[in-house]
Amino acid sequence: MEQRLKQIKTASAVGIIGNTALALVKVVLGFLAGSLAVVGDGVDSATDVLSFIIIFFALKIMAKEPDEEHSYGHYRAEALATLFIAFMILFAGVQLLIFALTKIVTAAANPVPSPLAVVVSFVSIGGKLLLALYQFKTGRKTESAMLIANGRNMLADLYVSVGVLLGTFATITLRIPVIDHLVAMFIAVWIIWTAVRIFLEANTELMDGVKDTSIYQAVFDAVDQVENVANPHRTRIRKLANLYLIDLHIEVDGTLTVAEGHRLAMEVEHVLRQKIDNLYDVAVHVEPLGNMEKEKYGLSPQKLTD
Repeated sequence: MEQRLKQIKTASAVGIIGNTALALVKVVLGFLAGSLAVVGDGVDSATDVLSFIIIFFALKIMAKEPDEEHSYGHYRAEALATLFIAFMILFAGVQLLIFALTKIVTAAANPVPSPLAVVVSFVSIGGKLLLALYQFKTGRKTESAMLIANGRNMLADLYVSVGVLLGTFATITLRIPVIDHLVAMFIAVWIIWTAVRIFLEANTELMDGVKDTSIYQAVFDAVDQVENVANPHRTRIRKLANLYLIDLHIEVDGTLTVAEGHRLAMEVEHVLRQKIDNLYDVAVHVEPLGNMEKEKYGLSPQKLTD
């Protein structure tokens, strides 16, 4: 886990430096070129900088040891940080949308952007592509929702920069200022949609859910490998950052001693740790064969296939 946090921290530092440079270039030169679309692209890059700063704070919290108030540790700070990033991106998108709409109302008084805006867009595309690929690579390697969220955001930025390039070129060629403002509106809507997607994914973890439900079948397949253990049920899986917590019930011969039932439960845990990557904790409840308690929570192989 310490190595993972170090990799995320390094990726965040690269993101802060790269996006700060891009944001400054696009905002300053966008104003000089008279292109609202380029300025909006720069504002989007500035939100990326704030996102990575949030990640740094989250990493500090995640590195803390479990305590009396947080017996599972502090890994949920990653999901909370991702959620905060989503709200911040949403705010930036809404502000840009309002600004672009205001400009469209007074489009006739706005000048055509200079060719400098096209050059800035080319620089933005190259820089964003390199940053997005690096964030995705590190995010997938460390299974970091924060980095993957930022990678997706920067990939969206790449598409946005391409749109800015095309829109700016069309504005200059056709000498119609409103095209630049319409592109800025498109950027704003894209930013808002990106924020909604990030929010929904972070919300899954905060609601004790898992996005990839195939892990349940992996758990049932692993339990099937343990002899004298039957009917894994009331299985519940949660995530803490990239770590899994698994609770499940199993059935064993009711004539076994407590010690023998415990041994089988330990075998189940051992097999799960072998088969499931990033397994943080397992809780196995032992019941006698044929137990007919009504299940209210969790999944069983039968419920998974229904």
